[in-house]
This record gives sequence, structure tokens and C-alpha cells, in this order.
Amino acid sequence: MRDHDDLTARQRGVWERVAPRYDDSMALFERTWFGGGREWLGARAHGRVLEVAIGTGADLPHYGADAVVTGVDLSPGMLAVARARAAQLGREVELVEGDAERLPFPDASFDTVVCALALCSIPDPVRAIGDMHRVLVPGGRLLLLDHVGSTWPPLRWAQRLLEQVTVRAAGEHFTRRSRPLVERAGFAIEEAVRRKAGTVELLSARKHG
Repeated sequence: MRDHDDLTARQRGVWERVAPRYDDSMALFERTWFGGGREWLGARAHGRVLEVAIGTGADLPHYGADAVVTGVDLSPGMLAVARARAAQLGREVELVEGDAERLPFPDASFDTVVCALALCSIPDPVRAIGDMHRVLVPGGRLLLLDHVGSTWPPLRWAQRLLEQVTVRAAGEHFTRRSRPLVERAGFAIEEAVRRKAGTVELLSARKHG
């Protein structure tokens, strides 16, 4: 548990440092690598929505009017940016500081859980997906967007090399894949989309009723 807590504390420190400049640093990637991904998530999120690792709130403009959004994040700095974005959008959002692996919500609290570009750096993605399953109502929907190991072997090899730096520096993985973990947690896959030589994956899955 001590090692896990140390990893979580390290991740909090990483996000606290980058929070003020995160949106600027990601702007090019958002357009060229993940373009359309956040819109894809927002179009499928309905009812009581929990966004895990909401970060700076980049998904907030894409949720429909019927979505009642709660966001949780490890970093107070990220939440401060998300709060400012919500105010600018005129959108009411409940923002909570918390750990994706120990979500501070009761069982069966949400109709939809969203997680975008975060499972790549959460220390224990198995535990995080399990807790997302726990807080969803029976029949609830899980929506994920992340970068994953490429379907093209030369690019996947390059991703493994890159991880030698990024995992140590920021806990960020490039060859993780969420789909097997989602299926193992008891979800049924509804939609699965791979883009950009398979390096970007979008998933929609249902918790069994």
C-alpha cells in the first residue's frame, strides 16, 4: 500500500505542476491526434455523469443539456482550471478532489462514467476500472478515450522506447490497452473504435443489468 500511495502522490505532483499550462501543451495533440474524440464521448454521455480524472474540464463543452456532471480529479490545480472553464461555459458542475482508484461516491450513483486520456497514467488501471464499475447503475455506460499500444508493430516498438522515459518521468504509459481490463471488470463492449494506426481507442461499454 505504501508503494501505491507513493505512486499516487507522485502523480498528484505531476498534475499540480502542469495544470497551469496543460491546455496549451495539449492543444496540438487535441487537434491532430485526438480530434473528435471528446465530441464522441459527449454525444454518448447522458443522465448523471461522472467524469473520472476530469483534469481541466476539456470535455465540459461537449456534454448535452441533459447531462448532470460531477468531476473528480487528484489535482486541486487541475480542478481549479476546470472550475474556471465551467463558470465560463455557464455550466453547473460538481467538482471533487479524489483518487480514481478510490472514488468517493456510493455504489450505483451514476448513469454514465467518462474517463478521457487518464488511464494511461493512473497507477492501477485495473482498480480504477473496477471502481468505475462499482459507481455505475446496472445497465450504466462507461465511455473511455485514451492513447494505447499501436496496431502497427514498428510504432508499438517506438512507443515502448518512449515509455522508458515517460513512465519514469510522469507515470505515463503508451502501450497500455483498456479494452481487456474493461471486459475483465464485467462490462459488455458496445462500441470500439481505433484511430491513428491504432494508437487512439474509444470505447463504449455497458455494466450488466
